[in-house]
Amino acid sequence: MKRIQLIKLAHARSGDKGDASNVGLIARRAEYFPILKEKVTPEAVKRHFTGICRGKVERYELPNLFALNFLLHEALGGGGTVSLRNDAQGKTMSTALLRMEIEVPDDFKIGD
Repeated sequence: MKRIQLIKLAHARSGDKGDASNVGLIARRAEYFPILKEKVTPEAVKRHFTGICRGKVERYELPNLFALNFLLHEALGGGGTVSLRNDAQGKTMSTALLRMEIEVPDDFKIGD
């Protein structure tokens, strides 16, 4: 097995829903979607955001878009209008998620 960052397999967008960060993870290729579904679980995302996400993590699958959508509850210090955080709207959460590493088989091919 080898470890790779999600940025090699996906791109992402994020924003806020009050005190929840909304992060969409979209496979760069359709063939990457099954590994994202398997490895990028709510539990793995919660671990990745330890110290930032204080609530639960929900995952929604959008297979027709080869995408996953995550809601990270209690992740924005109260939300945009009350938070003292630099990123109260969660705009950088997508970049942070793309830095998450997952294990893939040694022979897993990543296209150019």
